Amino acid sequence: MATAKTPPKGKHRIFIVDDHPIFRQGLAQLINQESDLCVCGEADDYQGALRAVAELNPDMVIVDITLKDMSGIDLIKEVRKLNRGIIMLVISMHDESLYAERALRAGARGYVMKQEASESIVQAIRQVRIGGIYVSPRMTEQMLSRFVEGPLDAVESPLKALTDREMEVFHLIGEGLGISEIGLRLHLSVKTIGTYRERIKEKLNLRNSTELLRHAFNWVENEREAKQ
Repeated sequence: MATAKTPPKGKHRIFIVDDHPIFRQGLAQLINQESDLCVCGEADDYQGALRAVAELNPDMVIVDITLKDMSGIDLIKEVRKLNRGIIMLVISMHDESLYAERALRAGARGYVMKQEASESIVQAIRQVRIGGIYVSPRMTEQMLSRFVEGPLDAVESPLKALTDREMEVFHLIGEGLGISEIGLRLHLSVKTIGTYRERIKEKLNLRNSTELLRHAFNWVENEREAKQ
């Protein structure tokens, strides 16, 4: 589902992609309060967002990591292929320490946690709009420390070893989806999803599918608790 609006001339046009209508409404109100910013459209899924972005050609797309049908990381990559001039900003509930670098590598210019104050969200929009990169001070320090000192394997989450697609499959396993359901969600074959499962088990040193399911479920639950 996607909706479009006719924005006032001269304003920086922003398109919002998020599968929570209440959050989209609140974010749109926040953006539209700014004299130089406006929301030109909204979508709650990957396919609707791609069609609308191609039609509207906004200046910026704000996207969540988890969408109804695909990952926000995939959407960032596709929008970059469509038009590299469109600025991408992630606003998500997902842990910044696991997803911010993935989003930046995909082509986003910034990452903001949804629980951040409204001022931080507006600051992030303005910073990436003028060509900067926005992450939290904590994430900036973490990234700089790794650059100076090298990887800190003892403290980093083993989930960072997963590729973007493996991380997406791991998350969906934790949401309780079976192989067939994950395949339908990601438009991939059951065999391909099975291959991803095996790679995830190997990278996380998990002995069997039961351990994988438990590990993924616990991770999703911990993420939910951290957001409350």
